[in-house]
Amino acid sequence: MTKRVRRNHSPAFEAKVALAARKGEKTLVELAQQFNVHVNQITQWKAQLLQGAAGVFGSEAKAGSMGPTVDLKALHAKIGELTLENDFLEGALGKAGMLIAKR
Repeated sequence: MTKRVRRNHSPAFEAKVALAARKGEKTLVELAQQFNVHVNQITQWKAQLLQGAAGVFGSEAKAGSMGPTVDLKALHAKIGELTLENDFLEGALGKAGMLIAKR
């Protein structure tokens, strides 16, 4: 007996099937035949779609889309540290006669 390979569907395909199921224009059996997936799988994807739909319009999506918060004090401190290093190295190279061109 040959072993059946497990299929992995893309999120776009899953969303397409779940939206088609949500529309209700076709029965689950018709959708299963059309998309070549099991009825239970369509039901699971539809449930996941309905669960995740609230997150699209809720505050979770807005907070997550802003990205990570930036610590400005730490960034300004790093800029100051790098500027100090550059000035020190520029002076050291100038004294050693290795600095060719000044900025």
